Amino acid sequence: MGVAWEVELLDRRVFLLGSVAVIAMATDAARGTSQPARRHAVVSGAAGRIDIVDDQWGIPHIRAESKADAFFGQGYCVARDRLFQIDYGYRREMGRLAAVFGPEFADFDAAMRLFHYRGDIDAELTAMAGEVRACGQAYLDGVNARIAEVAADPSLLPPEYAILGIAPLSWSLRDIVASRGAAIGNMDDEVRRARLHAMGLLDLDALMAPLRPAWTMRVPDGLDTEAVGDADLGALTVLTRGLPFGSSTPVIDAEARKARDQAGSNAWTVAGSRTASGRPILANDPHLGIGGFSPRHVAHLTAPGLDVIGGGAPGLPGIMQGHTDRFAFGRTNFHIDQADLYILDLDPADPEHYRHDGGWKRFDRHEAVVRIAGAPDRVETLRYSVHGPVISHDPARHRASAVATISMQPGASGWFAMIAINLAQDWQSLKPAFALHPSPTNFHYADVDGNTGWQVIGFAPVRKRGDGLFPVPGDGAYDWTGRIMFDALPRAYNPAKGWFASANQDNIPADYPFRDHPLAFSFRDPYRYDRIAEVLAGQDQHNIADSIALMHDVVSIPAQQLQAMLPPSPSPEAAAAVGMLRTWNGHIDGDSGAAALFEIVWREIETRMRDAIVPPRARSLVTSLSPSVMLGFLSQPDARFGDDPVAARDALFNDALISGWAKATRLMGADPAAWRWATLHRVRIQHPLSAIPAIARAFPPIVGEGSGGDAYTPMARWVSAAGWRATGGASYLMVCDVGKWDNSVMLSLPGQSAEPASPHYRDFYKPWIAAEMQPLLFDRRSIDAAATARTVLTPA
Repeated sequence: MGVAWEVELLDRRVFLLGSVAVIAMATDAARGTSQPARRHAVVSGAAGRIDIVDDQWGIPHIRAESKADAFFGQGYCVARDRLFQIDYGYRREMGRLAAVFGPEFADFDAAMRLFHYRGDIDAELTAMAGEVRACGQAYLDGVNARIAEVAADPSLLPPEYAILGIAPLSWSLRDIVASRGAAIGNMDDEVRRARLHAMGLLDLDALMAPLRPAWTMRVPDGLDTEAVGDADLGALTVLTRGLPFGSSTPVIDAEARKARDQAGSNAWTVAGSRTASGRPILANDPHLGIGGFSPRHVAHLTAPGLDVIGGGAPGLPGIMQGHTDRFAFGRTNFHIDQADLYILDLDPADPEHYRHDGGWKRFDRHEAVVRIAGAPDRVETLRYSVHGPVISHDPARHRASAVATISMQPGASGWFAMIAINLAQDWQSLKPAFALHPSPTNFHYADVDGNTGWQVIGFAPVRKRGDGLFPVPGDGAYDWTGRIMFDALPRAYNPAKGWFASANQDNIPADYPFRDHPLAFSFRDPYRYDRIAEVLAGQDQHNIADSIALMHDVVSIPAQQLQAMLPPSPSPEAAAAVGMLRTWNGHIDGDSGAAALFEIVWREIETRMRDAIVPPRARSLVTSLSPSVMLGFLSQPDARFGDDPVAARDALFNDALISGWAKATRLMGADPAAWRWATLHRVRIQHPLSAIPAIARAFPPIVGEGSGGDAYTPMARWVSAAGWRATGGASYLMVCDVGKWDNSVMLSLPGQSAEPASPHYRDFYKPWIAAEMQPLLFDRRSIDAAATARTVLTPA
């Protein structure tokens, strides 16, 4: 790879100031009965004693004397179990990869630095409620305490550090608040639409990304679409290329962007009026990438006034999906459009000025030093317009582009939001927490008093003009003028029908003033929601087992619709495929041969249909077709299929069936009775840096099983655009019995620990494949009975 490796020396002064002295480790024995291993450590940063009880799944149950110390314990535990994962993420966000991995990473570091907040960090911290800020600092102190512990005893370091010759970085709260995350968002969609318009082919955009809600696109006044190109995305294109480690590096994945309709999550909340127990049930399974680091770490935080358990994002304080002793909560993406691309005219006489509000404004400039292993430091000039970071600056063309993004606005860090949600006691006290949550979310709620609620949270921009669908001129005519907060976004409290669900479908209420404030147009095909709604509407005695079954439901509405269109008199060559699909139940079961055939035929139809209706010059832009569009054309082909659309459709369908059968034979053998969807749809988890041979040897992949489901079944399992591997889906699943908390269940793929030597490295893998949900223990006696290890942290 040509990467120059250099050891990043530890700052011993930092580690001495935050040192952790391990003073005892012993296995207690009492009255002849073996007790869980007990470990004692002295830590700097905690205010009081912290007890950590690990259960049989490696879930830490953290018992502290204060709320802040409970979050300290969470930070300590996530660093104990996932140190390299969170350290690697911290380096990426800070733009400090090249310092240890070499020159090939410098462009990426520069792009990340561009999206560091340039406002008043002190003001950001001061604006945070004292208790929330203290808990955030405590979480960070817990991370640093574990880092200090492994510095004092390098034998505790995860294997990556010795292989790469590096050491973990200490964390800084100011750095975390400054880091706002560089992401391309939907700005490549804006560029694609502009380029299609320049070709006179804007109508093709609806084939790939139909607007939901329906909307008439209008090119912004003053935008020359013929001049728009990928160069306008500038520094953001670095993020789509991946890092030099290899294709498995966890950055924005080009394959995933081609299959954008696969993304999503499911959540539903059922009121006690429709459950067998009379208590609400809340279920949530966020759909995230599968194949690299696990996106959730489960923990239980208890202290006076705090009792919360569930899945958190490693490196982010608090619990994202879980329950307190008072209420359960879950979340799915609401798809607010939070970023716009601005095209700037540069002053020909001075390219450090751009046209705005009838005059010339000077860019704000900051210099960032990118340190590079094995090479001289690189000084990057970072520019900012009134809109935000300048991602492209081309004096030769008198052109630049800038990004307006919610994440770069004051108060939009989001790092403290989960803390505030976890500290709340009820629906009313959640509202200040919602104000700290910038990312667009359907928030689900159910409490022990029987109340249920849905609230859209997140920050939405108020645009002077425009709808966010195209790049816009940066001359001031399309600037943002404010933002919409949660209290002006859709919500429902104790809805009359007794249940509600979100699965990334368009759930904007009909009475919302969307035309005045268009929030987004990127809601997903509604197939998952439609199936969930069908099941929930038919159950007035819903129970935990029903929610578990629905989470693993593999009914495919697109498959059922395709079955209804199968030719009644297929050609002899297509007869075998039609026969197998016609008698199939439309379920994407892992052990189903017909499901495998359907997936292959579906892809063959998409390829042929795209080639038939998308001109060659536009195929690099229209890279996939929406399932609803495909099914619509199969049902009612139009003139885009030629002079005889029905005959062309029939021929396309017939060829796809023949080709699909032949491909299935090549992939799975000559005997259709032996075909299985799980044979193709494998679940493989490997280290994100496994392109480095030593990492691959130290971290054997977790493999061996396949899965049912696809992107459009409630049991979401994304399908690789390049092959058939499962690339994402519901890696964390949770069903909460509200008020009878020990009945709640969960799964978290592949396990709590990221170290192969741990018994919790892959212990959830087979239960996850088999849909065997496990208890989410909450009662103290149940936890103690299942304890496998205990750690006592005492303050220095």
